[in-house]
Amino acid sequence: MSQAKIFIRFFDDREVRAVWDEENAKWWFSVLDIVAVLTDQNDYTKTRNYWKYIKAKLKKENSQVVSATTQLKFLAQDGKKRLADMLDYTGIIALGKEFPGKMANRFIEWFSFSDESIDGKSKSKAYALFESSLVRALTNKINDPEMFMKGIDYSYYYEEND
Repeated sequence: MSQAKIFIRFFDDREVRAVWDEENAKWWFSVLDIVAVLTDQNDYTKTRNYWKYIKAKLKKENSQVVSATTQLKFLAQDGKKRLADMLDYTGIIALGKEFPGKMANRFIEWFSFSDESIDGKSKSKAYALFESSLVRALTNKINDPEMFMKGIDYSYYYEEND
């Protein structure tokens, strides 16, 4: 993967890191970040151990989630780049469905950007802003995906009270 761009989104003030794969034109998401969100876990070691447990369980069940997992170099908590389990959009949705409860449902809704979620509303407004002449007056990076994602992240806070 050449010169990947790393983005961080936040779900309930928790990081969900993503890497853009230019060659395959898709996002890869940190499995450990997702597991930490879904288990409401702050301890990296406990999150990693829980993922190992779930991964082994899913592997025994011949789950597509495990076979869809890839490893990419990612900045670890110790500041070094290490191989980390990553899943694409479809894999993350499938992984989320393995966790019962309201948190998993909320996460899947947020992650999939449904039109009813705050992020979905933000995305719609970001597209409308993008199409307006206002955005062309503010920046010359109108086709930059990083700029687009920043706009969505910033608009998230404005949409919360709508």
